[in-house]
Amino acid sequence: MVSPLVFAFLFSWAAVGLVAAEKSDFCLSEIVKSDERIRSHGYPAESHEVITEDGYELTLFRIPYSHKLKNQNERRPPVLLQHGLFSNSDCFLTSGPDNSLAYLLADAGYDVWLGNARGNIYSRANGQISLNSHKFWHFDWHEIGTIDVAAMIDYILEETDFPKVHYAGHSQGTTVYLVLLSERPEYNDKIATGHLLAPCAFFEHGTSFVFNALGPLVGTPGGIWNQLLVDTELIPHNNLVNRLVDNGCHLSESICKNAFVMFANGGYENANASSMLVLIETHPAGSSSNQGIHYLQLWESHEFRQYDWGTKKNIEIYGQELPPEYDLSKITAQTHSYSSHNDALCGPEDVDTLVSRFTHLTEDHRVPVQSFNHLDFIIAKNMKELINDPIIERINKYEGR
Repeated sequence: MVSPLVFAFLFSWAAVGLVAAEKSDFCLSEIVKSDERIRSHGYPAESHEVITEDGYELTLFRIPYSHKLKNQNERRPPVLLQHGLFSNSDCFLTSGPDNSLAYLLADAGYDVWLGNARGNIYSRANGQISLNSHKFWHFDWHEIGTIDVAAMIDYILEETDFPKVHYAGHSQGTTVYLVLLSERPEYNDKIATGHLLAPCAFFEHGTSFVFNALGPLVGTPGGIWNQLLVDTELIPHNNLVNRLVDNGCHLSESICKNAFVMFANGGYENANASSMLVLIETHPAGSSSNQGIHYLQLWESHEFRQYDWGTKKNIEIYGQELPPEYDLSKITAQTHSYSSHNDALCGPEDVDTLVSRFTHLTEDHRVPVQSFNHLDFIIAKNMKELINDPIIERINKYEGR
């Protein structure tokens, strides 16, 4: 009975959060938004709206230059940072100017853009569909990759007048990169370098309890749970829940760490507690239930492929009984992978599978610290030295700096 209970808990949280969110419009005015957070550290910040081909209104935040360098009149190559599941642009800002990737890139002379996928707190509108309609939530990370990220890249290149953009994504931010470049290979020519933090495509060896608890229930199409949960919002931002967790974090660091342990892994000796506190302010940020279901399908199938709607609907949509696999051989952009041993979601054995299928991967970097886990890529005390500095070094090398 453990799995159904855990499952019920998660989706009860989602339901309660949705009711509270609808009443307060997620109280977005009560939180410190990404652009406000950026300005609080002295950096210039901009907010841009990107409209996708299917009507979703996405918010891109921008650090156009560094106030430390005063390089606003220089030509600055653009970099797009893309968040993971349940996350948003704040994940690349939570550790402040001395450690977070967004600020470090700006200080290295780059034009930094922070993406927000459809459905999170910064991208909750569609000019054609109501937020309260199930049609609004009829998407998963396939659409985020093939439509949202493509639209962001095109917008950035037009705004900056550069032919290519550097890209760095965490978790789902890596999945959507793989989806885009395999499904729309023409976008390979628009990527200068790609950097995949905690790359997620295969999940056969995932050790997170989420897989064992929820995978058997929703990992195979056709069950009652799929019918109930498809095309709904999953774990939306809820100010009440966030305030409770925030207060718990102030009372006890262990409470704060356990708030994240559900989805990532234990062993938080690398985590920066103050970064966790900042992260909780705007996380979880909301997503479609289809995104989570799709990941659980990959765990069940051991394949990296499109959403499984069941045999009948698969034939209607794909022309075959099983969903097509993503062809990683079509990804030719210069891509670097950064993974860790203690990642319960996208662990080393599954990264091995990804690397074996990724025929044009430029570099497979494994973090040498054994305790480094899935969330450490965005909140660790030592992420600057282990992750962010190497990313900037490789981008600089590409740019001839």
